[in-house]
Amino acid sequence: MSLNRSDAMTTARVLAEALPYIQRFAGKTIVIKYGGNAMVDEVLKDGFARDVVLMKHVGMNPVVVHGGGPQIGTLLERLGKETRFVQGMRITDAETMDVVEMVLGGLVNKEIVNFINRHGGAGAVGLTGKDGDLIRARKLTVTQDSPELEAPEIIDLGHVGEVESIDTGVVDMLIHGNFIPVIAPIGVGADGFSYNINADLVAGRLAETMNAEKLMLLTNTPGLLDKQGELLTGLDARQVHALIADGTIHGGMLPKIRCALDAVSAGVRAAHIVDGRVEHAVLLEVFTDEGVGTLIRGPGRSAR
Repeated sequence: MSLNRSDAMTTARVLAEALPYIQRFAGKTIVIKYGGNAMVDEVLKDGFARDVVLMKHVGMNPVVVHGGGPQIGTLLERLGKETRFVQGMRITDAETMDVVEMVLGGLVNKEIVNFINRHGGAGAVGLTGKDGDLIRARKLTVTQDSPELEAPEIIDLGHVGEVESIDTGVVDMLIHGNFIPVIAPIGVGADGFSYNINADLVAGRLAETMNAEKLMLLTNTPGLLDKQGELLTGLDARQVHALIADGTIHGGMLPKIRCALDAVSAGVRAAHIVDGRVEHAVLLEVFTDEGVGTLIRGPGRSAR
C-alpha cells in the first residue's frame, strides 16, 4: 500500500532534514549514556537499539555507556541485602560489589547487546571498564559536614569509585572492526579492587578522551528547563554557569550539567541532555533541527 500524499511529504521532509546531519557526523564518535526510563520500557529499549544501529549504518561511531541502579536495587532486595545511600550514592561493600558486577557487567550489559544485535548488521560487543584496562579507577572520597564535629566526617562508601584514567585501545579496536561498544561503568583500582562508577561521569570522560563529536546523556526529564518550565537549548558554557548561579539549575540536574560542561570544555563539540522517555529520542536529537532535549555547545561552536 502506497503512502498518501500528506504522509509521503512528511516522510520526505524528515529524510531530507536528516541528510546534512548524516553527512556532517559520518566517521564521528558519539558517546551515549543510556539510562532512565529508556532502559526499562520495552518499546523504548527497542527504539534505542534501532537508533544506535541506524547511526552505525550511516557511518557514525556510537559508543554506549549504561547505568543500572534500579536493576541493582531490585536484585539486592530479592537477596535480602539492605541498601544504604549517602548523598545519592550506594554504599557498596564487597558483597554488594559482587551483585553490581553481576547486574551491570552481566544481566544489563548483555540485554542491551542482545537488543542491538537483534536488529542485525551492526554487531554490539559488551564489556566493562576492566576489559582491556579500559577504566582505571580510584576510591571515591566523600565528606559530610556535621554540627557536632569540628571537621567534616569522611564517609567510606566502599567500592564506589571515580575515573582516574581511560585507555581507549579496546574501544578503538571495536570501532575499527565495525562493532558497537556497550560499556558497563566498572573500573579497577591500583589496589586490584573493582569500583562502581557513575555512568554519566564515565561517559563524559570517555567522550573527552576519544575527542568525541557529541556526548548524549539520556534522562527522565525533557532537558534543562527555565524557571517558567520552558525547555532551554543551544546554550554555551557562559549561559549555563549563569543558570547555575541564579538557581535555575539545581538538585539532581546539577551533576549531569557539570558532566556536560566538563566534556565541552575538554573539546567535545556538543553535549546533549536528552529526554529518554521519548521514543527514538537519540535519532530525533541527532538527525533533526529541533531535537528533543537541551544542547550545550563547546566554545566557538554553532548550534547542533
